[in-house]
Parts: sequence; structure tokens; C-alpha cells
Amino acid sequence: MRVSDAERQVAAERLRGALAEGRLDFLEYDHRLAKAFEAVTYADLDKLFGDLPVSGKASSAPAVAASPSPPAVARPVPAVRTGFAGLPLALKVLWTIWTLSVLINLTVWLLVSVNHGPEYFWPMWMAVPGVALTGVTAAITAARSHR
Repeated sequence: MRVSDAERQVAAERLRGALAEGRLDFLEYDHRLAKAFEAVTYADLDKLFGDLPVSGKASSAPAVAASPSPPAVARPVPAVRTGFAGLPLALKVLWTIWTLSVLINLTVWLLVSVNHGPEYFWPMWMAVPGVALTGVTAAITAARSHR
């Protein structure tokens, strides 16, 4: 007689229980689980449980399988992160790019000034996008704090 999808699922849960009890190692469990979902007849399913004890403890297998469910308990909402960690990803990327650009510009200016004497401090123009970025960051931080 042919098995249904629900019966295959029950067999998979029984195998999961045997894995949790230590009766199967993970490789054997994986192999048998694949066979359970490929099973067409009851005879195919029976072959999977020949060396396992009869589910006399019918309540133990579902209880073991259900044990991963308790973490679904409502968790407290994490506190609002402040500083760089609390920024949206796009702003983190923009701040990182701006910082690297400033460092590169300062390094080039310093090398040119060391070789040719003090030059016009052109890296100061990097402050313009920095001020704009600071304004956007302040606006987003203020908007998030009012939620």
C-alpha cells in the first residue's frame, strides 16, 4: 500500500527523535531521512526502522522533536544602538568611504608638502561632504529617536 506525505512526515519526525536520542549519527539520519521522503510504500518505510526500537515511547519522539520550539518565546526588543553601530548600512558605507577619502587626501598632501615645502591645504575641501554627511546623520538619528 502507498504512503502519504503526512505519513512520510511522521517517519521523518520519528527519525529525528532517534537522532536526538543518540540512536543514529547524523550521516545515518541524513541517509534515512532521504529514503523516508523517497518512500512509496509502507514496506519502504518499515526498512528504515528495522534496527530502531518500536515507538513504544510515542510521546518521547515528538517531545524531543518539539524541544527546539521553545525559543519562539517573545524576546525583549534590543535597546536602540547609538553611535556608528546604530546607523543604517548606507550611512555606514558613506562614512567609511568619506573617511578613507580624507585619509588618502591627507596622505598625498603630506607627501607633497614634505617633498616640495608647505603647499596650499587643499584637503580642507573634504570637509564640505563631511558637513553634509553630518547633517544627514543627525537628521536620521533625530528621526529614529522620536519613534
